[in-house]
Amino acid sequence: MGGIKIDQLKQRSIKVQEPEKNKSGFSVTSLLDKEITLFPTRFTDKVKESFYLELGTLLASGLDIRSALELIETEQEKPAYAAIIRLLKDELVGGKSLSEAMQEAKQFTPYEYYAVQIGEETGKLIVVLEQLTQFYASRLKQRRQLVGALSYPIIILITSIGAVSFMLVFIVPMFRDVFKRFGGELPGLTKMIIGFSEALQANILWIIVIVLIVSISLYVNRDKIWMRQFAAKALKRIPVVGKIVYSLQLARFCTSMSLLLGSRVPMLRALRLIHQMVTFYPIQTTLPLIEDSILHGETLHSAMGKFSVYNRKMVSLVKVGEEVNKLDVFFERLGRQYTTDAEHQTGLLNTFLEPAMIIFLGLVVGFILLAMYLPMFEMSTSIGG
Repeated sequence: MGGIKIDQLKQRSIKVQEPEKNKSGFSVTSLLDKEITLFPTRFTDKVKESFYLELGTLLASGLDIRSALELIETEQEKPAYAAIIRLLKDELVGGKSLSEAMQEAKQFTPYEYYAVQIGEETGKLIVVLEQLTQFYASRLKQRRQLVGALSYPIIILITSIGAVSFMLVFIVPMFRDVFKRFGGELPGLTKMIIGFSEALQANILWIIVIVLIVSISLYVNRDKIWMRQFAAKALKRIPVVGKIVYSLQLARFCTSMSLLLGSRVPMLRALRLIHQMVTFYPIQTTLPLIEDSILHGETLHSAMGKFSVYNRKMVSLVKVGEEVNKLDVFFERLGRQYTTDAEHQTGLLNTFLEPAMIIFLGLVVGFILLAMYLPMFEMSTSIGG
């Protein structure tokens, strides 16, 4: 979304037009609905951050909400985004509130339009929009940290596998042909590498097929409960990376709780909304159980203390927040702490992983080259003797 100059807002006279119809009575609004359905371009987190920031800024400057939406619509570079905002504006013209229009647009989560509804009911819509802006800014930052933490080791690992495979499939067979011409007994290390190379060449197609089948199976079953359980357990056992992912997911949970409780959303309703937003299995499965415990008279911290995903420090701070009636503040601090911890772990990972992967790749390549040159060393020694 493009930036908006505040000093130009009052110079623009904006007229909200009714949806146009052609001679056959066909509504342009219905056409827009079909376009959104046929071309499902959705609001990304980055677009939502800009949308809430600009809408909050325009409302704070004194514009009414329909004029603000129309002004934001004119700033869109992508027609699909402009159509979504136009749909919001048309719903407002039809007499609906912003939260109802967001729900009809099918582009916003219950977390968002219920938070906006609370802002409308309490007269703090601008505050809620600022909180949503901060939420998506934090979410984008956490996602970038996660991508930054995982992308580098994955790239290094793929490069290492590619380099070793290239040597085994193309380089080692060249040495094997040379050794056959000279004859003689090969060292055991050389035999082992040549045997591994021949096995890889003979089964390369099967290996590719198996990798593709496994990858497709994992992708197709990614939303199945058993797959989510397996992925969460496997992720937790990965050194450093598992801790980074868990920290980022807990930071997202704490940020969401801070936003909703700060908007005066009741505890049980906040847990239900977050349950619809959170996709991380270890946290998502605990939320209905925590809600049930609270319904039976338990406190939030005691209900959270039953699950290992919430550590003792977090439970203790939540307990203090309940005692002083400032849960939103404590959840905000927890979110910052987990984000800072994830940043620190990401820095350590990037610092130590690069030399470790380079050393590992060098050892593997050196081992293969040693196995290939060892017969030549023996041959030159025997000739010299």
